[in-house]
Amino acid sequence: MNTPLWKRDEIESPCVQICIVHPETRICTGCYRTIDEITDWSRMTPEARRTIMDDLPARADQFKVRRGGRAARLKRR
Repeated sequence: MNTPLWKRDEIESPCVQICIVHPETRICTGCYRTIDEITDWSRMTPEARRTIMDDLPARADQFKVRRGGRAARLKRR
């Protein structure tokens, strides 16, 4: 008698397991999702997740520019 293997459907995710949230934008610098998107991800419809994933490449541009290190931090004060 063959016992069926347990299978589960994995939720598609852009997560790359580099979870660092930018302090100003509140966007993960690994996957580019917002904190709210990450929190709600498992409850979203596949269509809602796909819409967000289609938008993520445009968000990546926010993190390509070097922020300026110490000089930029001092300027913000």
